[in-house]
Amino acid sequence: MIKKGIDVSVWDGNIDFNAVKANGIDFVIIRAGYGSHSSGIDKLFEQNYYRAKKANLNVGAYWYSYAKSTKDALLEANTCMNAIKGKQFDYPIYLDVEEPYFFTNGKEFCDSIITTFCNELEKYKYFTGFYMSLDYLKEYVSPTVSSRYSVWVADYANKLNYNGPYGIWQYTSNGSVNGIQNNCDLDYGYVDFPSIIMKGGFNGYLSSNNTPPSSDIDSIAREVIDGKWENGEERKKRLTAAGYNYNEVQKRVNELLQ
Repeated sequence: MIKKGIDVSVWDGNIDFNAVKANGIDFVIIRAGYGSHSSGIDKLFEQNYYRAKKANLNVGAYWYSYAKSTKDALLEANTCMNAIKGKQFDYPIYLDVEEPYFFTNGKEFCDSIITTFCNELEKYKYFTGFYMSLDYLKEYVSPTVSSRYSVWVADYANKLNYNGPYGIWQYTSNGSVNGIQNNCDLDYGYVDFPSIIMKGGFNGYLSSNNTPPSSDIDSIAREVIDGKWENGEERKKRLTAAGYNYNEVQKRVNELLQ
């Protein structure tokens, strides 16, 4: 069954996700940020994520790339993971590849950026993919890469003319959805990502065959003390979503602070 979706960022303003849901939208892909520095985290990412979740929308995320080398792509991957950690995503985490220099540098370059970013996220049990316009996808991404990661393809047409594998088609940037003041991007989803991701234990979910993350309690407790997991109920929610035992972590935090 085809699912209806939108993708949003700070540029879409203050969104009423309950109205979005009531308008028949099933999923939202939220911009987590851009570039390789924490200053690039989208100013409304946290708000958009929690409000979309509260409205019972399925949620994915994307990271806009400015990488000019595989080293940059690796930095972007880690900055992205720092922004999304402690959260659960029902749709993939996408690398948004749009800047013109990607394509002037050719197919091998594009492949290397996508592969570096996606492989780094996969090390930490994220289900990954990339976003690209159709014409560039056909010319600048090898079949090996386009079949390896989830593809989110943009083509503003009545019918998508692409024979390769893809999970989401962004078919317009001029859509209208209740709850969003201006025109927005609209998407169709063709893969049951929530089932795949939840059953596989990806993107912050734990499958029945998975154990919590391998990071030891002492390391996580020190991250808590450093302020990386927020405070109060928000801390509890994030630690639990990431698969940690909140009471054990908090106990160790208290011991370290004595």
